[in-house]
Amino acid sequence: MIALTVALAVLVGVSLGLLGGGGSILTVPLLAYVAGMDAKEAIATSLLVVGVTSAVAAISHARAGRVQWRTGIMFGLAGMVGAYAGGLLSRFIPGTVLLLAFAVMMIGTAVAMLRGRKNKTADADGAHSMPMGKVLLDGVIVGLVTGLVGAGGGFLVVPALALLGGLSMPIAVGTSLVVIAMKSFAGLGGYLSVVQIDWRLAAMVTGAAVVGSLIGGRLTSVVDPDTLRRGFGWFVLVMSSVILAQEIHPAVGITVSVLTLTAAGTTYLCARRENCPLRRFAGPWSAPAAVG
Repeated sequence: MIALTVALAVLVGVSLGLLGGGGSILTVPLLAYVAGMDAKEAIATSLLVVGVTSAVAAISHARAGRVQWRTGIMFGLAGMVGAYAGGLLSRFIPGTVLLLAFAVMMIGTAVAMLRGRKNKTADADGAHSMPMGKVLLDGVIVGLVTGLVGAGGGFLVVPALALLGGLSMPIAVGTSLVVIAMKSFAGLGGYLSVVQIDWRLAAMVTGAAVVGSLIGGRLTSVVDPDTLRRGFGWFVLVMSSVILAQEIHPAVGITVSVLTLTAAGTTYLCARRENCPLRRFAGPWSAPAAVG
């Protein structure tokens, strides 16, 4: 199981490098259900793995000019405060409750990413400057969630930067990695007073994830931004079904998974028909991807 855990950790890195998030969405279930850790140990270890991997992945994105440093650092500093507080508060909340809350937030975020937003005029570098007050408020809120449920925050940070802040997807992905690294280490600091970590296994998983992140970072520049956003949304929905299956009942997870795959298939087919009747209800969900 350790070998399988390490092998699957490569996918964690690919997710982070390509999507700017999703690392914790994969890592928490991986450590809890494959490596056999209890919920809180899995969450704490996830913060370590995702934090280190994000920091490494951010370097390649920064070299390609896909990081908006001012927004990322301020968002990250505010997020660190919230993440540390969330890590401390986690001792008062049962692990099952944390994982279910994690799944619910995954679903809400996925819907937001699939719906998208109307395009805004971007700056010369393809990014917008978010108002600093908004950056700090969003950072603290997302950071609190990060510390509580062990999510590095990419599945919340990317939508916050892309949907609320108006950053293009490639810039949002690169900037989110800086934020994720900062908040993950802060959340880990809060958790270390609550749980013990298997440092040997954590080091192996982290190493594998770093390799994956370098692969994912190279793929970002060749993937269409709209396709990337929608792929992120469908991916998060599928992963939420895994947690629901484990924490509530397999039937619940299977139902969510079937509905997700059905919706994805319908959307794919509808996008290729000009007179599809579902388009007026689906809006940007069924819009065909731009050719990059």
